[in-house]
Amino acid sequence: MSIRSLISDWFSSGDGAKPEGNVTDGTPREGRPGASTDPSASAGPATGEDLFARREEIVRLEERARHELEAASARMLDAEQQMLVLAERERKIVDAERGLAEAVARQEVEVEGVAGLSKQEATEIVLERARLEAEHQAGLIVKRTEDEARLEADRRARGILAVATQRLASTQSTEGNTQTVHLPNEEMKGRIIGKEGRNIRALQSLTGVDVIIDETPESVVLSCFDPVRREVARITLEKLIDDGRIHPAACEAAYLEAESEVDDVMLRAAESALLETRVTGVHPEMVRLLGRLRFRTSYGQNVLAHVVECSHLAAMMAGEIGASTEIARRAALFHDIGKAVSHEMEGTHAAVGALLARRYEEVEPVAHAIEAHHNEVEPRTAEAVLVQAADALSGARPGARGDSLEQYVRRLGDLEQIALRQAGVRKVYAMQAGREIRVIVDPGQVDDQALALLSHEIATAIEREMEYPGQVKITVIRELRATRIAH
Repeated sequence: MSIRSLISDWFSSGDGAKPEGNVTDGTPREGRPGASTDPSASAGPATGEDLFARREEIVRLEERARHELEAASARMLDAEQQMLVLAERERKIVDAERGLAEAVARQEVEVEGVAGLSKQEATEIVLERARLEAEHQAGLIVKRTEDEARLEADRRARGILAVATQRLASTQSTEGNTQTVHLPNEEMKGRIIGKEGRNIRALQSLTGVDVIIDETPESVVLSCFDPVRREVARITLEKLIDDGRIHPAACEAAYLEAESEVDDVMLRAAESALLETRVTGVHPEMVRLLGRLRFRTSYGQNVLAHVVECSHLAAMMAGEIGASTEIARRAALFHDIGKAVSHEMEGTHAAVGALLARRYEEVEPVAHAIEAHHNEVEPRTAEAVLVQAADALSGARPGARGDSLEQYVRRLGDLEQIALRQAGVRKVYAMQAGREIRVIVDPGQVDDQALALLSHEIATAIEREMEYPGQVKITVIRELRATRIAH
């Protein structure tokens, strides 16, 4: 409804000419919306003041409506102008983006032309450089971490070794290659030599030991690089001295008894070592082989004492780091068992020792530690590493070993091995500190005519394979015996 229709309505309602009911729809006036219910309002026709007030109200409403319409038109115009500005800006942005994309494309083409690389290739190069740089940085971090871990491990290892060595009190003594036997009187020297030297020759041939009788009063010196031979010779000579009857047959009988006694000594030494290290359940053959280490040396160090010491060290270190003390103790005790038969079986003493351990029912961790203690195989267990450490620690202790003695012993052993390779050779003894070797042949295989040729072959092999000061004398002995028992 327009403003003018409203005014007309107001005028028509105020002149009193209209009936009380609805003019158009028949609705009573008091029922129309906005109709006044005040009795005073419907009592009579409107006055001039009421009409004037109504006109003023209508003018005021019309003025306000006009202002609102003008404001709305102005706002609409501003909105249309802003939309035009935004559309222009959007167009410019789209044009700028298109131009930027075209410029980037042109630059890419120009860069590819200058660099001689496509975008894909350049991207791959950049990524590769980034990867290499990342790997380099990662490598530096890893190296720094490893260095820190290594320093910490070294510190802890030194602490463990220090604790183990402080707890172990063990004496060290080096083995010599001579032994002195005291005589009851000077007359005994002549009886040991015998008529035309037959007794001393028989004794040296049986034992393989050089018997030195000099002007030293009431003493005889036994010289040999093999401590087992030297011990057998000492017991043999003491038995002959106690008996008083010295002749070749008595020498042979005493020698057999001495060998049996030395076997008993080695067995007792092995049992003592097992008791000291608290190792049980050992195969009897392993006990026998362990006892043979009683008279063997490594760089001047007694091997049996060495393995017992290693057993204690390995067990204490295993306790410090939480490894198996039983496996470490047992493996360290048997780690040099191969030295007892190293001349009888092919291979290094570590490999031979592992073979013997498996043969005589030792558990696999023990056998592995034995074969790995010189890094011939990679150690796979903590106990194997502990056996390596104990072996090195025992050998490095002050006064434990002497390199010169070991080299000397090795040279004498090499001399004997060269002679033993010849056909018909039964025994070989290196004597006079390696300046002489005596070769005993089987008379059934080598006759008298072949002796000179055999000595020449041995001398040639020694000259070809060994380096030594001075000269080496080779003596080949062929002895034919005939034995008959009279009834």
